[in-house]
Amino acid sequence: MKFFIYVFLLFTSISFAQDAILKTKLDEIVVTANRTNTPYYAVGSSLTVIKPSEDIFKSENVVDLLREVPGLSITEQGGKGKLATIFVRGSNSNHLLVFVDGAKMNDPANASNLFDFSSLSSFDIDRIEIVRGPQSTLYGSDAMAGVINIFTKRGNETNQTRIGAEGGSNSYFNGNVTTSGAYSGIEYFAGFSKTQTDGISSSSVKYGNTEKDKFMRNSFSANLNYDFLDNYSFGANYKATKTESGLDQDGMNGDDPNFTYDNQEQVFTGKLKGIFFDSRLKSHLGISFVRRISNTVDLVDNIRPSTSSDNYTNSGRLKYEFQNIFSINENHLLTFGIETEEETANTNYISNSMWGPYESSFPKEKNRTTGLYLQEQATLFNSLYVSAGVRYDDNQKFGSVTTYRLAPAYFINQTSTKIKSSFGTGFKSPSLFYLFDPMFGNPDLKPEESTGWDFGFEQYFLNNDISFGATYFSINFKNMFGYDANYKTINIAEAESKGIEVFVSVNILENIKINSNYTYTQTKDNYASSDDFGLELLRRPKHSAYVALSYLITNRLTANLSARFVGKKWDKDFNAYPAARVHIPDYTIFNLGASYKIIDQISINARVENLIDKYYEEILYYGTYGRTFYVGINFNL
Repeated sequence: MKFFIYVFLLFTSISFAQDAILKTKLDEIVVTANRTNTPYYAVGSSLTVIKPSEDIFKSENVVDLLREVPGLSITEQGGKGKLATIFVRGSNSNHLLVFVDGAKMNDPANASNLFDFSSLSSFDIDRIEIVRGPQSTLYGSDAMAGVINIFTKRGNETNQTRIGAEGGSNSYFNGNVTTSGAYSGIEYFAGFSKTQTDGISSSSVKYGNTEKDKFMRNSFSANLNYDFLDNYSFGANYKATKTESGLDQDGMNGDDPNFTYDNQEQVFTGKLKGIFFDSRLKSHLGISFVRRISNTVDLVDNIRPSTSSDNYTNSGRLKYEFQNIFSINENHLLTFGIETEEETANTNYISNSMWGPYESSFPKEKNRTTGLYLQEQATLFNSLYVSAGVRYDDNQKFGSVTTYRLAPAYFINQTSTKIKSSFGTGFKSPSLFYLFDPMFGNPDLKPEESTGWDFGFEQYFLNNDISFGATYFSINFKNMFGYDANYKTINIAEAESKGIEVFVSVNILENIKINSNYTYTQTKDNYASSDDFGLELLRRPKHSAYVALSYLITNRLTANLSARFVGKKWDKDFNAYPAARVHIPDYTIFNLGASYKIIDQISINARVENLIDKYYEEILYYGTYGRTFYVGINFNL
């Protein structure tokens, strides 16, 4: 009954002013769906755009913004600043590829090569594009279920400095300063952000865990862009992040006061662009480098006097790319390119326990992949837009893999109706851990594979003031990594996911809007030898919904109330033997926020998260925040 109440609210709630998710205009230019500037009405893939500057709640946590996107299920392992991962359309969290300014962010030293979103702050982000469905044809490995592409802010001719500060519950503080502008033809942006909090117990207080786990994040971001010789431009981006976080052990009694995680991350990208043949050919040479060093340490303490561990990882990814976009004529656009990347990692793990000392490590290992891709974008009959592509990747460990994609969109201009669909394949290369770890590694692994498709429509009325749409999706996964009787990694598992994504957006008056979405996801484990064969995959809710209510009270004062519903889902209790499947109950979280512009250059904001102080768990036995309060001030100089 509770679920149907929230579905009703989904379609009847009113939203005022602007929400974090940009209600995508039909003519808005997006990049990620085709690697080219493409108007939204011509995109066949399911895509959402977020602009943090339009978030009424002013949250600096990127994870909070992504919670509003249909098709995404997010878990944080013990609150803000802890391991944050995303399941796209019921896939594994490592089936999502993440970019920041063109740099691939998935961690080569992580066992499953996933990305931890807790390292991201929104202070330097201009927009985020989320494309759902297999995207390996354009982006290669890891894009089995989707891509999240993050674009940082750039400077322009308007010189501007911004300063912001916010404080709140659990000794929370966030401060940031950014400056941007242009000088002698060079556009620049630079900024720094610091976030810290005493946090909460990563293991839930419900089970007697009381020790708080702190979090600290420092981020620096800068970029330069320069146009020269009429047809050339050069851009460079640099981003450095350092995080420190307290952790707890798995299980009901997880308190561990001396368990910490430190991470240092550096990202550099450079791109040289040129325009040739009367603007018919646009080419660029690009380079990106990501370095990540992390250390997870568990020292002896009174709670666990005989247990200690130290896990050190050092990883890097260097990528070169050469992309070309050639306009054959006004109805045909050809995109082709080559990219090569090298992953490196070395790890060292040591531990002591009642069973004695243990050590597992591998020296610096590497793996190289080179990919060639080709895509045709065709416009037919002035209303049918078709993107078709193929990609060939050669990996020095497992050999080659070919992927393909077809994404048509049909737009009826007279009725503002968009019919869209996509079909594609994806793959995931085995991580360096799966290849080289002395205990679990297997150098003969093949890539995981996915095949997915979707079909949907979007309808727009009254100059796009009213819109709604629905999309059906289906993804099948095979050759997924698992373990044999000797704990060696092998290609063995299979799974499937299918469901529906629905959205409604209404803007009838100047200050009245509706923005809401709902996702239904049905997953199944198809690995016949698994204890979970035929059952739903873990930590994926079948039902989820989001509703935002805001009000533009005056030209200076806005307020917003949102509700996020997450249906019940399965997890595993490893306190039992054998491990038992258990339900995590559904929950609804309400957030309240307001912003007031004192003068044009100064604004204040306040928000209350988890307004009704609801207890809930995203992961079994791990804690989440109760009711929390935040107040901030922003200066635009």
